[in-house]
Amino acid sequence: MGKSKTTKFKRPQFNAVGLPVKAVKEEDEEEDHGDDGCPAAELLEKLQSPSADVREFACASISRVVQQSQTIPGFLQRDAVKRLGPMLLDSSVAVRETATGALRNLSACGGQEVCEDMVKHDVMTPLTALLRECCSGFDTATMLMKDQKNAVEDVANEAVNLLWNLCESSNQALSVFNKSGLLDVVIQCLERHPNNVELAISAAHCLHIVTEDNPELLCSINTAVLRALENVLLSSQPSMAHTLLRTLAAGTLWNMKGNLPAANQAQTLNAVVATLSQCLETDAGMLIPELQQAEETRHQNAPVAADTEDNTCAEFAAEEMDEEEEPLKQKKNGKATRVNNDFSDFLPRGKEELREATALLTAQQTSLEIIVNMCCSDDPSDDEWEESSSSDESEMGPDGLCDGVSNLMSPLCLSAEVHGALINHSIPEKANISVINQSYFSKISTTLHLPRSFRMQRVQSRALTCLHSILSTMDAESLGGASALQEAAQHLSTLVFGAADISKDEEFLEAVISAMRSLLQMIASKNIPQCMTPQQLMSLSEAATRCDVVSVRVNAVAILGITGSTLAKEKGTAETLQMIGSALLQVATRDSDLVVNGEALDALFDVFADGDEAETAAKNIQLLPALKSLQPVFKAKIRKEGRGKYTPQQLCVLDNIKINLRRFIGYLEKVMKK
Repeated sequence: MGKSKTTKFKRPQFNAVGLPVKAVKEEDEEEDHGDDGCPAAELLEKLQSPSADVREFACASISRVVQQSQTIPGFLQRDAVKRLGPMLLDSSVAVRETATGALRNLSACGGQEVCEDMVKHDVMTPLTALLRECCSGFDTATMLMKDQKNAVEDVANEAVNLLWNLCESSNQALSVFNKSGLLDVVIQCLERHPNNVELAISAAHCLHIVTEDNPELLCSINTAVLRALENVLLSSQPSMAHTLLRTLAAGTLWNMKGNLPAANQAQTLNAVVATLSQCLETDAGMLIPELQQAEETRHQNAPVAADTEDNTCAEFAAEEMDEEEEPLKQKKNGKATRVNNDFSDFLPRGKEELREATALLTAQQTSLEIIVNMCCSDDPSDDEWEESSSSDESEMGPDGLCDGVSNLMSPLCLSAEVHGALINHSIPEKANISVINQSYFSKISTTLHLPRSFRMQRVQSRALTCLHSILSTMDAESLGGASALQEAAQHLSTLVFGAADISKDEEFLEAVISAMRSLLQMIASKNIPQCMTPQQLMSLSEAATRCDVVSVRVNAVAILGITGSTLAKEKGTAETLQMIGSALLQVATRDSDLVVNGEALDALFDVFADGDEAETAAKNIQLLPALKSLQPVFKAKIRKEGRGKYTPQQLCVLDNIKINLRRFIGYLEKVMKK
């Protein structure tokens, strides 16, 4: 019954409850700003001051205060967007930068509703004008300020981040982006990457957002856009910031895959997968402790005063990394959006080690998400129910998952099509695809052993989801054969059973259960010996069955079914089969969700379908009378709860299980008469 389809990641949405506010000094919180405790009226009034310094101070103060999300309504009620909008084109460059920063923070901390409101108040008009002015002044500012900070590029960076936030949260903003020719402006910002990687990364984030599921924009993609992105992929700077930049460019090109020129399509996609592979080659578990040591050494060699200030900044940044939260929200078509509390741009200047670490983890997380999306079908029915048919694995091939997309469009599926797609599309460097098939698999397995800080947990979870995707779309030989699969199983075993608190992290548990299910399914199909004991699998499944997430419980009972059906072919396994059978009966009887009940019954059918050991175990646990008692209850539950609570496709699968249950009872009756 159980297909475990992959979650497709959308780019992150902004958190409606606001970013962390530890950067706001405590004395600011204690200031008296009137009866409502909000300084909005006073600060907005100062925007009209003839003094540029006062206007800059007001904008900077607003930027800081709105990080406390409870203050945002007070600003919106006083038309803050309308009053800040003209400041984007202020005569003072410093005011432009701080005003754009204030609107950026307002959009990030206010969430989608605030972004929609900002667009309704026509913030896109001055923002578009500002971006065009900035881009026209890039070269002039560079010539005038060769040895100084480029103020125009700093303004552009704030403006691109604001544009990114708005386009991510507002369809109207995205429509304005498409119609206003802003793509060329953002590309100009991307092209500053040799000298200003921070601005280029902001532009790349924006491009990654606006090119996703945006056919109107993709139709206007020209050679200049593709050339700029390809130039980023070909850049060779070794820093983690440049690694992140190349990863985002690769993701953008993947979004454009259907609009790439046919002559260059194969070469470009090869470059994309090579970029993602190179990103995952970096061992974050080794590099981050090295960066930490470098930071400590720098602190020891720094003057005392500076050292104290740096330590304060480091403590702030570390707290933000540990306290950051990222709830996942399921969306249509099996895609998931993540609440994003990314604070990279808020890191204090001079904290290069922390910036490098953050850039690396963001790059690897993004790479893994892109790979997952490569393996996902765009079929809108994907969200109907991951288990779309009963005990029928015929749909698991690459063509099924990549339905509607040409073979070339999913490089990770290429191994199954190597004699067709590679030849048909004349890919010049076939070795790259072979490397992707095996190196992704081994690199992702290594990524699973990152230390368990929050950001590393996130990368770990993405790696597990990615591993599940690859296992679901490729054959064993393309992944390196039995030895590679056993090594991956050993990685998973060490990871899972070395963690005492696995059941407390639902996202991680969901990812590891899905990956383990796919891996065991492949191992079982190839008759490869398993490195995990039945007792280990039982303990994992027991933890999963207590989880509130339905998909975790579904995958847990599926793992028991895979393990049991494999053991049923071996001698002397009756006792273990009894243990598995009892666990599955308990889930089939007691779980509150019909989907989980159905998966447990399906697993029972697989485990006790044939063999002397299975017959012995079935008699010992009284399987036949137990299923006879369960049959009318299961039927009644489908009638009572089915309509309204479950989709038509789910109900169709449950009806099939109901029929299979009747047949299986008949089979057991014949067996017991022997």
